[in-house]
Amino acid sequence: MTLASTGLSSAEAARRLRVDGPNVLPRARRRHPLLLLVEQLIHFFALMLWVAALFALLAGMPALAVAIVVVVVLNGVFAFAQEYRADRAAQRLRDLMPLRAMVRRDGHPHHVDASELVVGDELLLEAGSRVCADGEVLTASGLAVDESMLTGESVPMRPVAGQQVHAGTYVAEGEATVLVTAIGGHTELAGIAALTQDAKPPRSPLAGQLHRVVVVLALLATAVGAAFFGVSLLLGLPLTEGFLFAVGVTVALVPEGLLPTVTLSLARAAQTMASRKALVRRLDAVETLGATTFICTDKTGTLTRNEMSVVHVWTPAGEVSVHGNGYEPVGTVEGAPAAVDGVRALAASAKRCSPRAHVRLQDERWLPVGDPMEVALHVLAGRVGVDGPSADAVRFPFDPRRRRSSVVDSDGVHVTGAPETVLPRCLPVHGAEDAIATLAVRGLRVLAVAGRPARPGDEKSWENAERDLELLGLVGLQDPPRDDVAEAIASCRSAGIRIAMITGDHPATARAIADQVGLRGPDQLVVEGAELPADLDELGALLDRDGVVVARVTPEDKLRIAKALQRKGHVVAMTGDGVNDGPALRAADIGVAMGASGTDVAREAADLVLLDDHFGTIVGAVELGRATFANIRRFLTYHLTDNVAELTPFVVWALSGGTIPLAITVLQVLALDIGTDLLPALALGAEPPNSRTMRGRLRTGSLIDASLMRRVFGVLGPAEAAVSMAAFVVVLLAGGWRLGATPDAALLATASGTAFTAIVLGQLANAYACRSAARPVMKKRLRGNRLLLWAVAFELAVLIVFLFVPPLPGLLGGHAPSALGWVLAAATVPAVLLADTAAKALQARKHARLLTDG
Repeated sequence: MTLASTGLSSAEAARRLRVDGPNVLPRARRRHPLLLLVEQLIHFFALMLWVAALFALLAGMPALAVAIVVVVVLNGVFAFAQEYRADRAAQRLRDLMPLRAMVRRDGHPHHVDASELVVGDELLLEAGSRVCADGEVLTASGLAVDESMLTGESVPMRPVAGQQVHAGTYVAEGEATVLVTAIGGHTELAGIAALTQDAKPPRSPLAGQLHRVVVVLALLATAVGAAFFGVSLLLGLPLTEGFLFAVGVTVALVPEGLLPTVTLSLARAAQTMASRKALVRRLDAVETLGATTFICTDKTGTLTRNEMSVVHVWTPAGEVSVHGNGYEPVGTVEGAPAAVDGVRALAASAKRCSPRAHVRLQDERWLPVGDPMEVALHVLAGRVGVDGPSADAVRFPFDPRRRRSSVVDSDGVHVTGAPETVLPRCLPVHGAEDAIATLAVRGLRVLAVAGRPARPGDEKSWENAERDLELLGLVGLQDPPRDDVAEAIASCRSAGIRIAMITGDHPATARAIADQVGLRGPDQLVVEGAELPADLDELGALLDRDGVVVARVTPEDKLRIAKALQRKGHVVAMTGDGVNDGPALRAADIGVAMGASGTDVAREAADLVLLDDHFGTIVGAVELGRATFANIRRFLTYHLTDNVAELTPFVVWALSGGTIPLAITVLQVLALDIGTDLLPALALGAEPPNSRTMRGRLRTGSLIDASLMRRVFGVLGPAEAAVSMAAFVVVLLAGGWRLGATPDAALLATASGTAFTAIVLGQLANAYACRSAARPVMKKRLRGNRLLLWAVAFELAVLIVFLFVPPLPGLLGGHAPSALGWVLAAATVPAVLLADTAAKALQARKHARLLTDG
């Protein structure tokens, strides 16, 4: 291949792809599924139950030992299945991560998947690009490459023609053309990846909090079990029975299925987000999204469509209106002949500053290639009949600090950039400042274009080239707001989430777009980056309000804004798309990168990648994050309520000094955990968002707080426990038992089966009560969670099996209830629902009174 600018042909690239394979790193070695299964059988809870099974065996209770082993194995297999599924889901999400590269093929720039790069491709790099293969620099202009991930060197390297760049590095400044020399497993990055593929990621904050919860519950269960063991001995029970009693208490309080259920809930939310164009790069970020209290959003492409189109041009010779259909070069230009001639000169210079942008025909549609603003300038040039740029150009690419780009070629110097950075370098032109203000008030993005004849030395540096310029004119570009942004902003406000627009645009342009989408708050505050206080506390005080517009910001400003708002106690989501947005995205609690138009640097730094660059997608992700947090609390409420009902018989037995027999056995406790906790808990973990999810600020802090404890131990748990114990005692009394007497074995088994049935039916009602912490069951759609319907049906089927299928009734120690027993057990359902409804009504009344008093 020659080093000509045509690059490879598409046919040759396809042939090399077939021969050499895709440009992907070798897959990391994944642990064998059997090892993952073993881990689920030897964690803290499992080890505790293994010890209990051993003690039961040594105490001569093989049935109990087998039952405990069955619980450990079933729970381990179940947890393994969910963890494995979540891991596979996370892997699929990683595979979906967008990674594109621009190459020159068939003489034109093309976007291709990075996996389709082949040896011999000409890779076109610019600031923000990720280098996707090893290669040799052919041409470079102001090139600076961040190689820190390979070398640890924080200072960017500046390769020149003939030197190497490597896969995994990033272009910090400038642009270059690189000849690909190695791909996939033959790159230097592949060698480093092989050393780190077995590294274990650190535990996330959410995982740490969950671990603390379950360890506390497990230690509490062990302590309570030991205490009741002592009580049983004091009451004169034989050692074996006392041990059985203690094991029952401990097992009743152990939350065996908590961690796998939470993991599955997070994985389901991440998969749902992916289907809605939001890719979560870490599962724990799902929960953090739900806790977001402040969103700092960019304007272009997020609030707007990112479909730039030139609609007005001001030149010293007059003004011109431009009309056309999208990105099609065909259009009309309305203005005086002198003004149109001035637009042609302007368009020629502007096009030379954006040589990589163009439109191409695909499926009878014009598609943009390159930066949207540069594409708009390319289209303008086509509409006024301007030819392409010359080939012998020296480029000084756009820099976010000087906010200009320039080109020196045989026709002269050509400069484009923000008006306030270009006009000071131009000879004075009457009317330019007024024109800028007029265009900006219309909500147009304003770009200045300048030029002059070339002089010796211009090609050496931008300082030489960008001086003594002649202003050719001002371009007004339109980027209309997205249709449903106003609705998404309103949803954020109803959720108590504050929003700020952080943009590099002119303040008037930013204000106009903010007004169009209803973003500006009651303070109507619009501030420029240069006016922001240097002190973080002062900056936080200034910005800690809704609807702030911050214009003309630098990447450093965005980083300071994120830190200042975090100091004010906010959970900050920050959007970004440029290479210099990386620090702000990493510093924010949730970094949100643009997947369609953003740079690879931004995507790698972010926690969430928007495939459609849409603000509404952020809001949808926040909603799912809130729903996931609520689902975790639903599962905890459901499980702890069951614990109360399971523990109550043991407490009553102890407090009565054995006068009232044990209502349920240890094996029944295990059967309840298998039959009632697992599937309904999973179904509650999949509860979809409801109309209240985005109303008011999310309750943050501990998963188990005072309100949850009051609901479990003050409402749901006592209702379920009271009715089940009452049913047990009434069946005993109806069978002739008297307080303090030893009941007949058959009667005790029937009463115990009644208590068991009452708890199962109570959990059925509890599952539906846990669907909402505020709304009564009758105000929730029965089919709103179809998984819960199936889980409840399975729960009832398991109950029938435990009561009627030999030898399970005899093994568990509970027979089918009598007719009276069925009626009493069924009473648990209305009791739980009535208690739940009354508590929620009282809560609503208190809330209304607080609002009235306020």
